[in-house]
Amino acid sequence: MKAKDIMTKDVLTVSLDTPVKKVAELLADYEISGAPVLDEHDRVIGVVTESDLIEQKKNLHLPTVVTLFEGVLFLERPQKLKREIEKMLGATVKDIYSKKVITITEDTSLEDIATIMSEKKVHLLPVLKGNELVGIVGKVDVVRALAKL
Repeated sequence: MKAKDIMTKDVLTVSLDTPVKKVAELLADYEISGAPVLDEHDRVIGVVTESDLIEQKKNLHLPTVVTLFEGVLFLERPQKLKREIEKMLGATVKDIYSKKVITITEDTSLEDIATIMSEKKVHLLPVLKGNELVGIVGKVDVVRALAKL
């Protein structure tokens, strides 16, 4: 079984300027866990998921610091704190989406899809034909395929 056999072909997508509230409504209305983010040329540049929305409402973790000779040393990267604050204050997809997107092709096997999802801890895999989005495979698609085997 391959991605083309189990993928959802009618894919809901969002753009960078889609409001976060609208994304939440779309995911709830369509009962999906996320959507690919497309640029102005309809190329996949990321994914926005329920997890990205949930992260907005979490408590801010303040980094541990050490004072040494009147200087302050962060024990975590300051960029991490900056990114967390940006996500929490985000108003559009641009502020909260995951830029590290893993894509597959129509010919990716079910076994490879399951391996990618498990090892990379991703739940949605956009399916591309060249640079064109032709579908998406989610965890539920993999579970349905396994039930049919």
